[in-house]
Order: sequence, then structure tokens, then C-alpha cells
Amino acid sequence: MWAAILETPELIIAFYPMILIIELPLVLLMLIGVFRWYLKNQNSTLESAPSISIIIACYGEGKGIQKTIDTLVEQIYPGNIEILAVVDGAVQNNDTYLAAIESQSKYKVRKDRVVRIIPKWQRGGRVSTSNTGLYKAKNEIIINVDGDTSFDNDMVINIAKQFNEPTVIASGGALRVRNWNNNILTRMQALEYMMSMQGAKTGTQEFGLLNCISGAFGAFRRTQLQRIGGWDTHSAEDLDLTIRYKQYHSRYPKLKLGFTPHAIGHTEVPNTINQFFQQRLRWDGDLLFLYFRKHIKGMTPRLLGWPVFLYTLVYGVIQNILIPILVLLYTCYLVITYPLIVVFSSYLLIYFVYLSIITIKFSIYLVLISERKHLDIRLLGWIIVFPLFAFCARFATAFSMVNELIRRSHEESSMAPWWVLKRGKRF
Repeated sequence: MWAAILETPELIIAFYPMILIIELPLVLLMLIGVFRWYLKNQNSTLESAPSISIIIACYGEGKGIQKTIDTLVEQIYPGNIEILAVVDGAVQNNDTYLAAIESQSKYKVRKDRVVRIIPKWQRGGRVSTSNTGLYKAKNEIIINVDGDTSFDNDMVINIAKQFNEPTVIASGGALRVRNWNNNILTRMQALEYMMSMQGAKTGTQEFGLLNCISGAFGAFRRTQLQRIGGWDTHSAEDLDLTIRYKQYHSRYPKLKLGFTPHAIGHTEVPNTINQFFQQRLRWDGDLLFLYFRKHIKGMTPRLLGWPVFLYTLVYGVIQNILIPILVLLYTCYLVITYPLIVVFSSYLLIYFVYLSIITIKFSIYLVLISERKHLDIRLLGWIIVFPLFAFCARFATAFSMVNELIRRSHEESSMAPWWVLKRGKRF
């Protein structure tokens, strides 16, 4: 195998600059950022406890919505919490609506935890549900969550600490995989959430480079959120909102987007390959739509500032859109042109390089970020499979890009009914 690699040095020359130019700088950025976050937050305390409104976007959870409401009522936060369960399409979603009403009755004696049920009788989708909650909310700090997400009881107090700093206008919360132990696919996604989402976001937010505040769990100052128009119709409303926040950077350079790795929500990920593939079709296809269609005119250093612009160009466009297509073409070229021993040897070497990078990232996460080290350590042995999962996921991403280019697949999103998406502006 070594002989095969040494006899084809052009393959290494074609591949490894990508690692040196793109992958390693991101690992170093994450490492430095996580250390900065760790040292800065050792003794952080809650300076005040403002009243908070939590918007729950409900659709199809049934009795499961009660678990979400329970975990929000049980928060140890000393201030008042208003919980707004906005039930989208309450006519056809009647079981969820009735379950939410039961929770409202259960907690009606609580004065510091007010549960309000807001039915939207006609289904309008995720965006209109969140905007309805924003319109009805009474407090300045807004937390927006999904109806199928549950939370640790210190979630609110941890995310509220971010807003001690008046320049922080929004903050993402961390999501953990609740069904991680179902099969190998859910374990891979659990590792992905730890390293690529929780770990990477912790590091990059220290440099003002947070890529996205998750739509399933994010906190905002209501004034700024209303000022930029709230959530907007189309797919990937969370990334769209984050991009619009970033486009105010040049005018308000002191404002910050944060991330709170110890404000923990628990969600479920796809169990099957088909469900996973359908999810990534939506996630990855939306990237191309937002960067190259909807926000193409706003992706400039004049609006974003040079650091955010360069980071978005390299890690939003090149790494997430261009490289998956290049990896697919690179693999096809190898298989067609070279003997199988050369293909196998080249990818075996690539595997060990990425395994080393992933081991470093997981170690950083486990030691400095994880609040459940005794649980997360159980996934250590599974990192040997993760490079293969990431490699296959890039094929799914490449297909998603082609699918979006040809079929405008973002318009087929399940996040809103077709008549809502049809009325939105066609970019």
C-alpha cells in the first residue's frame, strides 16, 4: 500500500493542501476559542434575572408537548418565565392542542411560570408560528424552541448569563441527541452534534464567527429581533435569521452573537438512512439557496466585516458547498483512473489523517466542554467509524447541491405548507 501511495504522489498533492489550508486552521481556531471560553467562564454568575418568554413551536408532538412544557416549568431560574405554546394548525393538530391545554391547567397555580396556549387554527408553518409567539410575548428576552425538545433544568439560568453582557443580542443553545443509543447512525449524529455543533460553535463564537443559531433552540433580545423583521418565510429560517443578524455588523460592530454550550436541550435525530438523507437534503440544499440566491447581494465584507466574510466564504461556501462536490469528483476520478489498490491505499491514508483530527476535536470537547463526561466517554470508541460517516455525508451534501440547482428543492420544504412557500418571494 505504501508503494502504491509513493508511486502516485499526485494524489497526495491534490488532496492534502485542502487539509492544510481549510481543515487544520478550523481545528486551531476551535482549540483556541474553546480555551478562551473555558478560562473566561469558570466563575460566571447570573447578575440579574429578567423575566423571560419562551416560544414553543408546536406541530404534531401530541402528548410529547407536555414533556417540553414540564422541563420548562421546572427550570431553577429565579426570575419569571412566560411559556407560550403556539400550536400550528390546531384544527388538524388537535391532539397536540388538547395536550398543551392539559399542561396549562396543570400549572395554572404557578405565578412565576405562566403557561399560555396560542392556537393557530390554520397551518402556516414554522416561521409564522415563531412570529406569532414573538408578537404575543411580553418580555425582552425571547427563547425559541421546538415542541419535541426537552431541557435540563438549568438551561434558562445558563443562557440568561449570556445576556449579562448588553452587547449580546442573540445566543444559541446546545443540542444533545436524546436517542443516541438506538443504532450506529444515531451514535454518529451524536458525535457530530458534540464536535461539529457544540464544540465548533463554542470556539468560533469567541471570535464573533458563529455560523448559525439553531432554530430548535435559540435566545434573542426581542427589540433587535423585531427590528430585523423576525423570522422570514422560506426554508432554513434559522440560518437565514443568523445571516441577517450578521449583515448589521458593519453598522453595529459591538453587537455580538453568542453560544451557550451548557444550556442543554435534548432532541431526537433520524433513525434510518432514508430519514437522515431526507434531513440532509433539506439542510444542505438550503445552504446553497441562502448563500447563492437569497443573500448573494449581502455576502460582502462591507456588510459582514472582513473576518465574518472570509470565514463564511471558506467554511460556509467552500467547505460545505464546494468541497463535497470536489470529493465526489475526486473519488470518481480515482476509481476510473487508478487500480483499486491505489484507491484503497489513498483513502486509508486520508482516513487516518481525519481520524487524528477527529480525535483531537473530541478530546477538546470531552475535557473542556462536556457537562456529562461520564456519559460522553462511552462514545470514544465510536470515533473510529466517524470519518466514514463524514465521508458518506459529503456525498449526500453533493447530491443536495445538485438537487437544489436543478429542482429548487428548498421550495419543497415540510417546514411550511406549499401555499405559504408559494407566496414568498422567489429568489
